[in-house]
Amino acid sequence: MTLLRGDALSEAFDHGSTAYDRLVSASPGYHAHLRRSARRLGLPEEGRGLRVLDLGCGTGASTAALLAAAPRARITGVDASAGMLDRATAKSWPQGVDFVHLPVEELAGRLEAGSFDAVFAGYLFRNLTDPDEALDMLHGLLVPGGRLAVHEYTLGGSPVHRAVWSAVCSLIIQPAGRLTGDAGLYRHLRDSVTRFDTAPAFAQRLRRAGFADVRVLPLPGWQTGITHTFVGRTAAVPGVRA
Repeated sequence: MTLLRGDALSEAFDHGSTAYDRLVSASPGYHAHLRRSARRLGLPEEGRGLRVLDLGCGTGASTAALLAAAPRARITGVDASAGMLDRATAKSWPQGVDFVHLPVEELAGRLEAGSFDAVFAGYLFRNLTDPDEALDMLHGLLVPGGRLAVHEYTLGGSPVHRAVWSAVCSLIIQPAGRLTGDAGLYRHLRDSVTRFDTAPAFAQRLRRAGFADVRVLPLPGWQTGITHTFVGRTAAVPGVRA
């Protein structure tokens, strides 16, 4: 299967947005894992005015996780799918949370360097045509000493992880996608994970992009070895790569 990219992927998410919250809520640990990854950014709970970019925010599950970790932060959620953002904006949010309909590839031309103290990206990078270009762009958008957390499906090194993922997709995820009329989107989910980086390979991408103190942190439950949190930071000295 050819993976969905660009407008085709956005349109698939637009169509899938009506059932998306219901499906992910049925996945054990989905919201708890996002909250855990958000906490791993290490944002101060009383960090009033912290500027956080929630990249690939979808229907706002990651936005809610960030608010749980840093309730006083100013959060900008960005997503390429208008349908997903419609679901996000229909929810109740405190002052300081806003949403922008924009593909990742167009962010650099809209935002100034050093616009954010932290970036969170959930289930995003395996959907991008050029993950390295996106990481370079995010490095530039962060302040010196800024923090990045990526929450992503990245298989570990054991064949068991790949086998578990294949079984879950075949028995649960893809049948659910067929029931909601979103079979193509959930085939893409399966294949985008199996074709994407392993966890060690993605950590190397972060280091090549100039992020320091990169760590790969596991998540519990059936997702162990399948979903990881990656954290890193930019150099504390302006203009110096970490």
